[in-house]
Amino acid sequence: MMDERKFLRNRIKQYAFTLKDLNLYLDTHPDCLRALAMFKKTRELYEKAVAEYNQKFGPITPNQSNDDNHWSWIDDPWPWERS
Repeated sequence: MMDERKFLRNRIKQYAFTLKDLNLYLDTHPDCLRALAMFKKTRELYEKAVAEYNQKFGPITPNQSNDDNHWSWIDDPWPWERS
């Protein structure tokens, strides 16, 4: 069974892929209300998943390091080493 960290990381990747795909579609269909709604919903899910991951396992990117007393981005393991 997949652990929670890996599950969340995969979910974030899926949402990011979907956002990019919808972005490309909307570039050629800017008035498609269905795609706009899907983009908005997927963006909300992506942001929620990233926030949950950051809370439980630390930042995925340096700009997500929110600790005022410690630069948590350098804490081990690095995001790409987390498996």
